[in-house]
Amino acid sequence: MFSPMAAAGTASEALSEREKSLCNGINPWLAPVAMVLTQDVALKGFFGGGLTVLGRENLPAEGPVLLAPTHRSRWDALMLPHAAGRRVSGRDCRFMVTSDEMTGLQGWFLHRLGCFPVNPRKPAAASLRFAVDLLGGGNQLVMFPEGKINQHDPAMRLMPGLARLTALAEGQGVAVQVVPVGIAYGHAKPRFGDQAALCFGAPMRLQGTEREQINALTAELTQKLEVAEGLARQAVGRPLQRP
Repeated sequence: MFSPMAAAGTASEALSEREKSLCNGINPWLAPVAMVLTQDVALKGFFGGGLTVLGRENLPAEGPVLLAPTHRSRWDALMLPHAAGRRVSGRDCRFMVTSDEMTGLQGWFLHRLGCFPVNPRKPAAASLRFAVDLLGGGNQLVMFPEGKINQHDPAMRLMPGLARLTALAEGQGVAVQVVPVGIAYGHAKPRFGDQAALCFGAPMRLQGTEREQINALTAELTQKLEVAEGLARQAVGRPLQRP
């Protein structure tokens, strides 16, 4: 006889095994300490000009969420939990991180704070399956669609991975809400005492899993990221200028 509880338990066990193959999950002792050090000490201490969050009403309160932020600084990884993490939404931000970032001392911490590695140019099947599993479990996943840090107002170019991951999840019945996130600082390279701002755009949904729909999602996300980043840049007094 089919048992929903047994099925849920099996899915949870499968997720746990897959997670163990990629990272160490979220350490219950390290995570609270890291939250205090990063959110209360590092972030607030460095950005003395203030931290502003715009469009908070656009952050879904439940269901699978794929946060798609611009990438302007390593501080982005602290700004997102500040605006959307456990203290705000009741759930953690699970980051897809490039494989070369998951090495050394930094990698040791990232492996224990819920991050997991992905090769952006040739993602392994295990990383993609785990990402879909997280979304299917109603988690909040973070993926930087530009793939790297850009600090000099280039024309925004997104890699296709985020839209393809969304299509993969939708194809398995996971209704993913894609949220564009613009992040800005008082200077291109953040300085001590700067202002920082983050703007959530309205959630988006993929309208089909064919190539045309996937390309359309990337184009729409590009446009909405430019708008969200423009609003964040205005908030820090540094209007966006792109060619």
